[in-house]
Amino acid sequence: MIRDRGRIKWTSMMLPEHVKLLRDWVKEDGYEQKKEMDEQQLELMNETLSEAIEFDQFVTITHYRNRNYEIVIGKIHYWDELAQKLHVVDRFDEVHRIQIDAITDIRMTNL
Repeated sequence: MIRDRGRIKWTSMMLPEHVKLLRDWVKEDGYEQKKEMDEQQLELMNETLSEAIEFDQFVTITHYRNRNYEIVIGKIHYWDELAQKLHVVDRFDEVHRIQIDAITDIRMTNL
């Protein structure tokens, strides 16, 4: 069985710019593509959103931010129609402003 140092062996012979480009390339592999929503999903999310605002319920919101998907659990404080953002307050009283077109899923949560 051959046991060598793998990539460590080659980085000493590379220029720092090339090493940085390789690290950036590896980081880009972890990026996720934003999924397109269909009309049925949008309608279901709209119903869930309306119900959560009306009954002041906790929701789990999955949204696309910084090339990755993030999850926020909290109550919807209000909907800013001009900026097209939801203001969500989580359990730690932290306010999240989520762009409405970045939301990919909304579900009711029982806490």
